[in-house]
Amino acid sequence: MIHHFDHRWATYDGTEVRGTTLAEKKDPNFAALPRYWVAEGEVDERLDGRRDRQWFLGWRDISRSTDERTVIVGHTARVAVGHKMPLVFSSNPYVMYAVLSSFVLDYVARNKVGGTSMTYFIIKQLPVPTEVDVSSCDPFLEDAPSWIEQRVRELSDTSREVAVMGVGPFQWASERRALMRAELDAALFHMYGVSREDADHMLDTFPIVRRKDEATYGEYRTKRLILEVYDKMVESIQVGELYQTLLDPPPGQGLRHRVDIGTRS
Repeated sequence: MIHHFDHRWATYDGTEVRGTTLAEKKDPNFAALPRYWVAEGEVDERLDGRRDRQWFLGWRDISRSTDERTVIVGHTARVAVGHKMPLVFSSNPYVMYAVLSSFVLDYVARNKVGGTSMTYFIIKQLPVPTEVDVSSCDPFLEDAPSWIEQRVRELSDTSREVAVMGVGPFQWASERRALMRAELDAALFHMYGVSREDADHMLDTFPIVRRKDEATYGEYRTKRLILEVYDKMVESIQVGELYQTLLDPPPGQGLRHRVDIGTRS
């Protein structure tokens, strides 16, 4: 029911699960419904003194190296989850979210997963960058952790359930989201020290992503966007300037739904 930057990937209609529609994703009042319910008080009691955020970050335990993506991480509202969605807690969940959603980390994971379960011991083996590693992007990204957070916030905060900035969720804009994700992936390729040639190769190891892109757009759009941003970042590094986003307005300043996040209509 979750996917990268999408806590409403699927919903239950009675006992049957289905993918959500684009219209539902664009509706800030739409909430994905579970099959089973746990009382809010039970969740609060279990989290007492441990977690004060109104959203969680976790990943799909069921995973294969031959799937479209292997590490499928996503966020949820403050609700109970089953053992097939292990949770991860981080001092900087926005950076963690971006890293676990990236193609570069997924490439590594695909070479580690031999079965159908993305267990904790596999996750703990993955090369997650330290704060120092993240700051290595500062020469071309002004305050890299904040740069990442702005994009993750806009990508994630699309409904009242998980609104985290207090003035209403962001509108779901598909083309804008594709560019923001391309910027995150390109920055992370740089952060991991991956050359353009190797980034090109890594992206070619996701054949289902490519096939779906070609069916929808007539090209491997995901790869093209990431490599175009990668090249622009190289240009910024070469001239000693900050990378200038392709998005207007900048990430974190996109259009919002003007709603009262405390009520439902």
